[in-house]
Amino acid sequence: MKKQLNTSTKILLLVVVLIIVNAIASSVFTRFDLTQDKRYTLSEASKNTITSVNSPIIIDVFLKGDFPSDYKRLATETEQLLEEFAAYNSNIKYKFIDPIEEGAEEYLINLVGIQPKYITEEATNKISRERVFPWAIATHNNKSVKIPLYKNNLASSESEKIASSVQHLEYAFTDAFTKLTLMEKQTIAILRGHGELEDVYITSFLQTLKDYYKIAPFDLTAFPDNPEKSLENLQRFDLAIVPKPTKAFTDEEKYILDQYTLNGGKSLWLVDNVQAEMDSLYSANGETLAFPRVLRLRDLFFQYGIRINSKLVNDVQCAPIMMAVGEGNDTQFLPIQWRYNPLVNPTLNHPITNNTNLVKFEFANQIDTLKSSTEKTILLKSSPLSKLEGVPKPISLSVIENEPKTETYQGKGNQNLAVLVEGTFTSMYTKRIKPFQLETPKDEGISKMLVIADGDVIKNQVTRGRPQELGFDIATKRQYGNKEFLLNSVNYLLDNNGLINIRSKELKLAFLDTEKVLEEKTFWQAINIGLPLVILAIFGFAFAYIRKRKYTK
Repeated sequence: MKKQLNTSTKILLLVVVLIIVNAIASSVFTRFDLTQDKRYTLSEASKNTITSVNSPIIIDVFLKGDFPSDYKRLATETEQLLEEFAAYNSNIKYKFIDPIEEGAEEYLINLVGIQPKYITEEATNKISRERVFPWAIATHNNKSVKIPLYKNNLASSESEKIASSVQHLEYAFTDAFTKLTLMEKQTIAILRGHGELEDVYITSFLQTLKDYYKIAPFDLTAFPDNPEKSLENLQRFDLAIVPKPTKAFTDEEKYILDQYTLNGGKSLWLVDNVQAEMDSLYSANGETLAFPRVLRLRDLFFQYGIRINSKLVNDVQCAPIMMAVGEGNDTQFLPIQWRYNPLVNPTLNHPITNNTNLVKFEFANQIDTLKSSTEKTILLKSSPLSKLEGVPKPISLSVIENEPKTETYQGKGNQNLAVLVEGTFTSMYTKRIKPFQLETPKDEGISKMLVIADGDVIKNQVTRGRPQELGFDIATKRQYGNKEFLLNSVNYLLDNNGLINIRSKELKLAFLDTEKVLEEKTFWQAINIGLPLVILAIFGFAFAYIRKRKYTK
């Protein structure tokens, strides 16, 4: 009886312990990521974004179906990431849809504007071409955002593009959640009054910025007789973007910009110190004259520690332009490398440049960094095979006929094209007569500024009056990383480092060697199918032999 009582007590105690453990487990949320690169651990920026979501976000992922292994990997990584999001907030709900199987292909293409990616797979002397929709759509409170799951980097193999896409997934989804839930927005002024790019040429980037910030044009010349009013109005904005000015700035306007910076205002400058345009080249004689552009900004930038030189960068690593080759019926339009369009690969480990695609320049200038109170970070450089050319200088399309001589580029490359300036700025008017009087002028202040020595970096192409996506070249059908780089720049300048810091997350993905798979396919099939059968046969014979010896005695 006593023994039975002890057993009952132990069982009861075990039940109580299990109940307590279950209660603790249900109230304490813990997940363990045992991967080396912590790929399933969400960043703090992602957690902060989804924590505030208090109503359902529905995510439709169209990456489902029978497609190549690389895309299966992308689908698997996408699902695992969404599982992690859903684990932190049950309002994140998702489902995978096969658009071809479920008849949603026409809807996605015609109504949503999502284009399929056509992929070619070669295996065992058989080539197949399939359609894949590497996209997702997130919906929250009747607002929807398209999410690209595939990142089309230039100069990368398909496996490398998939690896980059996987690394980009957390940013892509967190960025979409931010667009859907962002309530308070910082303000950006687009400076006008000095011949800047027209709206149609910066529409693509402005549309991108509107998802995160409030944007308004700002004319520095609006109050010529009351510059104090212009400064007061400008200081209402957190950031000023100057997209390729072509007219000179007055002393009053420079003092406004100087005081705006010293009072903490951030700025993004896209400046051409050389007058040279691609449109001028496509004339009857195929020539244009490149000459210095006078903006009267040299002293302002010099005070902050940089100097934009009136020189053109000639780079062997460059973006192509379409040229007519041949005559008459034999004429063909082919992409020809144009050495005045540097193509820059961002290699610096910095939140602005991490995992950014190649950035395209047109007639870029060069920047010197000077000793000053500010800190300078060179974000983009031309390639080692680049050089500087002084102006005035005639530029002709005929230069494409001459192969670049490598020796003329030796030791002249790596020219600065984009420089981040931050820290303590000192006023250029500290020991000078002020253009106008202020009640409380500042002699120094802490701020940030990014200067890019090419105004065309922000310029989107226009076809039949319709602006194209920034970074997309209509003629060559190539997508460059200009929009990504500029958006990262704005986020960094405005201290929105959460999203761009997600880009710093490095994932190490192992991909199969396709050629090796084809070569060794039969061998490994034999191993995987035959070896278990051989082992099973050996055990069978051994068991039969042992049994026979045991029972024949």
